[in-house]
Amino acid sequence: MYIKCWGSRGSIPVSGKDYIKYGGDTTCLEIRSKSNDIIIVDTGTGIRRLGNQLIKESLYKYNIIFTHAHWDHIMGLPFFKPLYSKHAELRMHKCPFHGKFVETMLSKIMAPPYFPVGDSDLRAKISYEEACKTKFEIGSVTIIPIPISHPNRGSGYKFIEDGKFFVFLTDNELGFIHPGGLEYKEYLEFSYEADLLIHDAEYTPNEYKTTIEWGHSVYTDVLNLASEAGVKKLGLFHINQERTDSEMDKIVEDCMKSIAEKDHKFECLAINSDMSFVL
Repeated sequence: MYIKCWGSRGSIPVSGKDYIKYGGDTTCLEIRSKSNDIIIVDTGTGIRRLGNQLIKESLYKYNIIFTHAHWDHIMGLPFFKPLYSKHAELRMHKCPFHGKFVETMLSKIMAPPYFPVGDSDLRAKISYEEACKTKFEIGSVTIIPIPISHPNRGSGYKFIEDGKFFVFLTDNELGFIHPGGLEYKEYLEFSYEADLLIHDAEYTPNEYKTTIEWGHSVYTDVLNLASEAGVKKLGLFHINQERTDSEMDKIVEDCMKSIAEKDHKFECLAINSDMSFVL
């Protein structure tokens, strides 16, 4: 399983000299399986660059999965160039939504006067797969959803292939249970012995004093989760829109210091645009 991040920034895209290392694009992940399936998780602004790369490689069949529908996770979709190609085929998975939500998402995003191009101008073949609350498969990858603790709800996911598994829990607040969210122990169990855990780590402990219930986690809570779960690698995600590269470096340094002091063995890093992993 090949995993690449095309955007890890939270809330809104950013640019400038202070955001070069970790990038400014919002959430978008690409997963490629041994069965040659392409799975796209969320369609933040990072999907624009992903679309350009897929066209360059002449790859036109994709599966798209959403964690939730807040703007930073869907705003890049109208700029995904394959949508305008007659060669492209998109399977839009309805999880974690139900009813016709995903089927009407594009028409809502691209409705005038908010966007100059209508969804009727799309040339790609788009199909919609029913949501699954427990488990589903895309080729050789088994996917298990879990409710996240976040305003308006959503899903995190576990991706399993050849005995390796990747857990993705963005926009998940470990310090507060939102409607539909779960207790800490359930996220701990879900993440147990993950080969790679990527988790929302937007705030410092001091920032969290005024942002509790906003739907995002303190990086120290995420570090504790990873250590208790015995994960092999932890990626800090949903980087705050104001967080500079140097500030993010300091958070990673603090995490590595804590890991060394407690004699833990896992690696901790902050996820940046274009970072990739092979499991």
